[in-house]
Amino acid sequence: MKETVIDWIKSFYFVSSDNGKIFDQAQYESHTLYWALGMFFALLLVSVVMWFFTRLVLVQVLHLIATKSRVTWDDHLVKNRVFRSLAHLVPLMFMEYFLSIAFYQYPRMQGFWSKLTYVLIIWAVMVSVTRALSALQSMIISNEKYRDKPIQSYIQVGKIVSIGILAILMLSILTNRTPVFFLTSLGAMAAILVLIFKDTILGFIGSIQLATNDIIRIGDWVTMERFGADGDVEAITLSTVKIRNFDKTITTIPTYAFISDSFKNWRGMEESEGRRIKRAIFLQISTIHFASNELIEKLKEISFLKQFIETRQKEIDQYNINNGLVGEKAINARRMTNIGLFRRYTEYYLKHHPLVNKEMTLMVRQQDPKENGVPLEIYCFSTSKVWEEYEDLQADIFDHLFAVVSHFELSVFERPTGRDFKEKNG
Repeated sequence: MKETVIDWIKSFYFVSSDNGKIFDQAQYESHTLYWALGMFFALLLVSVVMWFFTRLVLVQVLHLIATKSRVTWDDHLVKNRVFRSLAHLVPLMFMEYFLSIAFYQYPRMQGFWSKLTYVLIIWAVMVSVTRALSALQSMIISNEKYRDKPIQSYIQVGKIVSIGILAILMLSILTNRTPVFFLTSLGAMAAILVLIFKDTILGFIGSIQLATNDIIRIGDWVTMERFGADGDVEAITLSTVKIRNFDKTITTIPTYAFISDSFKNWRGMEESEGRRIKRAIFLQISTIHFASNELIEKLKEISFLKQFIETRQKEIDQYNINNGLVGEKAINARRMTNIGLFRRYTEYYLKHHPLVNKEMTLMVRQQDPKENGVPLEIYCFSTSKVWEEYEDLQADIFDHLFAVVSHFELSVFERPTGRDFKEKNG
């Protein structure tokens, strides 16, 4: 091709003479610059036309085929504009091939434009590779099986490696040095690179550990008090984990922090059969006493307690008679207390509540007395894990217990206010 074009150009400089046609070397050499510039601008024009043709025809055809096909992987290529970036390669490769013809008389100019064209080709490859990796990420995430995995971290590593390799090739072309020279230089700068990319390296290691040990997934509800995060994981990247808090703010946390620091992942609760309720009522110690006959008779009217009171009373009476705990020794006798009856009532109430999970742990326990009174702790699980429904159930339970506690001649502890002192002195 090159020789054919050169011969065609030289054909214009043959002149007739007595000895036949003679090649006019002087005139030919005086016009070489004009031929070079003319062919160069013609090459640019043809390359631009090819670029428009490739984008408008080839890309449109590929997009049409992708939309009509039954497979979905090509749709991701279209969405991430992979074909558009590949379209740049056609005119650039065409230009690189014909530059040696346009500047056949000017090797230095040919070398300059060839280098520039090679750099542009590598740039187009770089863009195509990064977009192809983004398309691969979309394809993988579209699969339900991998949607909660930190795929973005691995794709980012692939992009960094690809860009690094192609950038070395660019430098190699521009400086006329082999890629080995730059790889050797990078080895000598390893300590500096480790310092610069410390967070990236730690993030990559952290993302691998997160995925391998299944510590967090996209969609998990996590709480990390150190960073003020309390919400759902939206993205796991190479350097950060993005969390959308329940107040709609966004917190970004270094990926490696989930390995080095402690945090709470609520996935176990969401995968279980219920959400735990663990809260205590503080009862005043001064209001705790043995249940009088009047109180017992009154509490028998409660359907939850009637059978229990009658059964327990027979058991206690029989125990006291068998052990001679009657008369003067009655102070040592077994007797029911108002707090014991309230605890039993609370337990029966929870067991009969339709929104409390009966298949999981359910108990009402009395804890060590404190300066605020005796804690009576409710420990059970709701059937619903939806936040609003869980809070409604918890509020309903304690609304009822606060309202009914006075029927057991008990009082809930409450710190005195200025109004209390005023009423007492007043």
